[in-house]
Amino acid sequence: MPRKTRKTAETTEPGRPTHAVENQPPPLGELNLFESDRVLKDAVAAEGGGWAHGRLAAFGAVVGSDRVQELGRVANRQPPELKTHDRFGNRIDEVEFHPAWHELMKIGREAEIHALPWNRPEPGSHVARAALAFLMNQAESGVCCPFAMTFAAIASLREQPDLAAEWEPPLRAAGYDPRGGPVRQKHAAGMGMAMTEKQGGSDVRANTTRAVAQSGRGGGGPGGGYHLTGHKWFCSAPMSDGFLTLAQAEDGLSCFLVPRWLEDGTRNRFFIQRLKDKLGNRSNASAEIEYRDTLARMVGAPGRGVAVILKMVQLTRLDVSICSAALMRRALIEALHHAAHRRAFQKTLIDQPLMANQLADLALESEAATRLVLRLARAFDRAAADAGERAFARTATPVVKYWLAKRAPGLVFEAMEVLGGNAYVEDSVLPRLYREAPVSAIWEGCGNVICLDMLRALAKEPEGAAAFLAELDLAKGADRRLDGAIAELGRDLGRTGSRAAAEEAGARRLVERMARTLEAALMRRHAAPEAADHFSAARLDGAPGCYGTLAPGPALRRIVEAARPDR
Repeated sequence: MPRKTRKTAETTEPGRPTHAVENQPPPLGELNLFESDRVLKDAVAAEGGGWAHGRLAAFGAVVGSDRVQELGRVANRQPPELKTHDRFGNRIDEVEFHPAWHELMKIGREAEIHALPWNRPEPGSHVARAALAFLMNQAESGVCCPFAMTFAAIASLREQPDLAAEWEPPLRAAGYDPRGGPVRQKHAAGMGMAMTEKQGGSDVRANTTRAVAQSGRGGGGPGGGYHLTGHKWFCSAPMSDGFLTLAQAEDGLSCFLVPRWLEDGTRNRFFIQRLKDKLGNRSNASAEIEYRDTLARMVGAPGRGVAVILKMVQLTRLDVSICSAALMRRALIEALHHAAHRRAFQKTLIDQPLMANQLADLALESEAATRLVLRLARAFDRAAADAGERAFARTATPVVKYWLAKRAPGLVFEAMEVLGGNAYVEDSVLPRLYREAPVSAIWEGCGNVICLDMLRALAKEPEGAAAFLAELDLAKGADRRLDGAIAELGRDLGRTGSRAAAEEAGARRLVERMARTLEAALMRRHAAPEAADHFSAARLDGAPGCYGTLAPGPALRRIVEAARPDR
């Protein structure tokens, strides 16, 4: 059985007959988040990750347990604290976390969320890792940021083989070692990122941090030593052992690796000015930092910093998309559980026709999102050996990241409405999900930046449009609405490459149409026919409206039942 629900008797306190507790859903209880998710299991198998079913089922039981769900709640309610000095007055710049955070980090590292495709480079490894991250996000998204940074940094580090040889073993290790100290002395390490500066934001080419080559042996050039001086407005995972960062060197903006500790056992000149007091993602630390003559080593060629760091960003955008899809699923679980047990107007909520319509619409949105991120993960699996998949990944990644980041907050809000007032208090998990959802639209590029990046990709790599359309063509012939959407996109994508600048003002419309059409194509190929029909009708026949406006009919109840975690 995928779920064990704890029963709670309706009770009345002695002497207080007005304080009866009744018509409240029981606690969700122990839930295998993988085995209870029909869509996730199906998508993993369809995209080549079926070999990991046992691993995912075991991990789904762990993260869906009461113990790990409570760890997520506590870690989020007890945010990290900055300790700039020790009790003797020495500067230490350390971030202290609640024990719940460290336990979640240990669980995720042992599951290899941070490294599975590097440790097991075989077909389906990106898909399996995406599913692991999807499950972990449903316990607590905050820990998934350092996992994503560590995972993605390896792609950039491989631009500098000598640094990769030194750092990869502890970065890829399936263990957790939060101690400070030189990376050579640790059995496991993590990587963060520091790119954004307050005067430039997304325009990293406006960065003013300076890099000066060390004098003497080993200074300057790829892999060489540098001194960095500057201010970074956002540093992700400042408790990490190393950081990829951008700075202006003699030959232009370049990428550098900043170690937290130096080989002689002393602390590098890495100063945390403050931790950001964020709306969400509160269990995770984000910081404002300063480099003051900080030692670093160049990664890749001088002046190629953006190209080097984008190898990391392409992967972190995949993780941001996974997070959005996972939050949708977690919110849907809460809404379905509540509606299945709460009664109003002489009926269970789930049996009310209008509520069934709303829940079915949420279920369709969640299913499409899940299938979308798993299909994108498969493209990363095949990119090295398949030029078409590589081009598809380059084009689809910003499309998927943009769209799911926009859709997740709305779905969580709708799920809150299903629960009513209970969802608006902190005893519920939904306020945490609601605060978490907007960050996906900001991290790794805000919406406009993402859309412009997609236009540039189409202009520079026309094969990306061809690969995207080829993916859509796999679903042609079974749905008039989908065929029309594919034909219209074919016309638009065919001319975008030569008119990218002129198309900027309409880039969001184009990206949204690409995303909806790709979702509809995946639903048509893999979902139940009636689910695909309702999705196309709601998402392709005009702009999507509010949830709960699907065409009435008996299929809606079947869609709801298929999405329930206890079925």
